[in-house]
Amino acid sequence: MRFRPCIDIHNGKVKQIVGGSLKDEGNRALTNFASEFGADYYARMYCRDGVKGGHIILLNPKGSKYYEETRQQAVNALKAYPGGMQIGGGITPENAQSLLRAGASHVIVTSYVFKDGRFYQGNLEKIMAESGKEHLVLDLSCRKKDGEYYVVTDRWQKFTDLKLTPEILEELSGYCDEFLIHGVDVEGKRSGMEEELVRMLGKFTKRPVTYAGGLGSLDDLRGFESLSGGNVDFTIGSALDLFGGSIPYEVIRHYR
Repeated sequence: MRFRPCIDIHNGKVKQIVGGSLKDEGNRALTNFASEFGADYYARMYCRDGVKGGHIILLNPKGSKYYEETRQQAVNALKAYPGGMQIGGGITPENAQSLLRAGASHVIVTSYVFKDGRFYQGNLEKIMAESGKEHLVLDLSCRKKDGEYYVVTDRWQKFTDLKLTPEILEELSGYCDEFLIHGVDVEGKRSGMEEELVRMLGKFTKRPVTYAGGLGSLDDLRGFESLSGGNVDFTIGSALDLFGGSIPYEVIRHYR
């Protein structure tokens, strides 16, 4: 079980937001924390401490007036920690290689694979061919609907037709190196993890899985380790003291 750091960038600034609040219209989001430091500041810190495999997420879509500023922040962070972090947000076959060359260890894909709420196998195969399976992370962040977890896309606002199950993880593991899964309904709320989801992910050991969402204390982290059997990596964002929370980075950085 490893700590995977995160650098979320919105409107050109490092932020921690409430996950389900992100809106493309007006570039709006409920913000828990906005940093005075650039993305490269955090990347250098993670590099110094040997904390690997975290993710940089661009929260503005292409076409947003903030997109280029957000993208430049992300590239600065990649250059500050070559090969140490992954990148996601608007990844396509057209830009995957340039981001890998800029220093990303992996590209993280969601929206290119899920169009209009549907899963497109052909698009997954295209992005895998471009990035290489060993450099691809599939983001299957999900929300609950009718008692089941469904993958969501488009800044987590749109439900897809793909239900997240152990069988789906097994099937899709042939196309990627890792999975990244946010429990979107609790993301950014520090209200506790999605226990049912964590328990399910802990039973899947074929590929590394990183979970994010709701971990708000060291007690939560101990519960997470127990529920997941120690088989799932974790991200802590707004609850981390680096981002205005109370969980000490100096404690959890040693989970690696």
